[in-house]
Parts: sequence; C-alpha cells; structure tokens
Amino acid sequence: MALLSTLAVASAPKAPVIWLQSSSFGRILATPTQHALYYWQVEKDGGGAIRCTGGCAKLWPPLVVGSAGAVPRGVEGIKGSFGTIRRPDGRLQVTYNGLALYTYVHEGPNVVLCNNVEGWFVVQL
Repeated sequence: MALLSTLAVASAPKAPVIWLQSSSFGRILATPTQHALYYWQVEKDGGGAIRCTGGCAKLWPPLVVGSAGAVPRGVEGIKGSFGTIRRPDGRLQVTYNGLALYTYVHEGPNVVLCNNVEGWFVVQL
C-alpha cells in the first residue's frame, strides 16, 4: 500500500482529474477527491476499446462525466491529452492519452493498492 501526499494541481476548476505526488510512484493521476486513477492493460492492448463492463466495472468504477465539454483537452501540470469515450451503456468515460480511466472500489483517498494487479496500472505522469 502506498500513501500519497495531498499536493494537487489543476488549473481548470471543471477538470475531472488532478495529480498527486506518491512516494512509491511519483506523480500520478487522480480524481479531485484524491482517488488514484488506473488503466487496464487489456484495453490498452485492444486498441482502447472498453472491455471493463458488468462486474468488472463494479470493482473498477469508470471515471464518467455528463458531457464531453466537461473534460478539457489539457490540464495544467499534466502532460498528455484528455478526452472521452462512449461506454457500451452510453455513458461518457474520461480518457488520458486514449486510455479509459478507472478508480478501484476498495481504495480510499491518497492510497494505491492495485498497481500491476491483474493488468491494472496506476496512471503515472
């Protein structure tokens, strides 16, 4: 288990992401509530198509937004680009450099429990 400091930067108040400093992982991507964000290697290897649905999405809740306009393409202090992808259920999920973003249901704020677990990786910046 890695504990994180609460240093966070995001210039756009509407940005659905921030960055946190982790003693174990360096700078990582997180939600504004300081929950670490992950990507799934299965989706990365599959060209970015959403594969985490049903029970998977209950354990790994997707970072969803109400509209694509809620996601700025860039966020100050974070290299890379953000966007959205439509999930099979119709909701819009936030992406970072084309990869869909997820949290882990059993993690609280400022904690990383599942890096490199069954193909899930914390998003390191």
